[in-house]
Amino acid sequence: MSERTAARLRRRLAEHSRRIVDSSAFTATVFCLITTNAALLGIETYTGVVHEWHAALKAAEHVFLVAFTAEILLRAAAHADRPGDFFRDPWNTFDLLVVTAAFMPFARENATVLRLLRLARVLRAARFLPQLRIVIVAVGKSLPGTLSFLLVGALLLYVYAMVGWVFFADDDPEHYGSLGRAVLTLFLLMTLDGLGDAVRAGLEISRWSIVYFASFVLLGSFVLVNLLIGVVINSLQEASDLEAERDRPVPAQPTPAEDANAALRARIADARRTLDELEAGLEPSAPTRR
Repeated sequence: MSERTAARLRRRLAEHSRRIVDSSAFTATVFCLITTNAALLGIETYTGVVHEWHAALKAAEHVFLVAFTAEILLRAAAHADRPGDFFRDPWNTFDLLVVTAAFMPFARENATVLRLLRLARVLRAARFLPQLRIVIVAVGKSLPGTLSFLLVGALLLYVYAMVGWVFFADDDPEHYGSLGRAVLTLFLLMTLDGLGDAVRAGLEISRWSIVYFASFVLLGSFVLVNLLIGVVINSLQEASDLEAERDRPVPAQPTPAEDANAALRARIADARRTLDELEAGLEPSAPTRR
């Protein structure tokens, strides 16, 4: 088989597979399989049902595995003409890892790992729900900013916990007797849980404790939380832009024959312009005398 014939067959296979994968029936079927698989996982948490329907549940698991394997093969076949494009979509890579991991010996022999892999299939429903996909992508993009937020929050908790230990350890050892207790107390105060009781207990020790609690609540509960909200909103906007870019139709690549025809038409147009310029530069001939 020549290389040109193989390329034609791959292109034809990709076109037929892409027509199936992009159809609404295929999308609805895969989504129903994922939701049914999730329901089956929930049913298996009931011991009585598992003992009574063990064989049926095992057969259903094999059916789901075959169905998801066929799905990922169809998605790979849709990129037969350009195999590299299959791995450019992170969801394709995730689906391939989830499906292939189920065939590995360590997963087949370990019931816990197998259940976790089956649970990971539920996350595949996100590829069929654009809003959920945006949220998941936004969470991933917000991780660097969230890490910075955690570092700043940890520094704030440490500083205020040490200050609280210095001033309140002797009078309130239950909440500030050690660094760990002080950090736990302040973490709960960051959620505004028990703030009134903490302020009243602090005022009994010193009236200047109101400055301590007010500044901590202002920085921890308002400034830091608003910074985290800003990071998440910015990540959501970036994820929305990526989703819009992903849904934008990709222009079809011209075939070699179309490229050759376009080049020939361009050369003809250049030749016509050259002839027009030469004709315009010719002077009209003078009339002859008799």
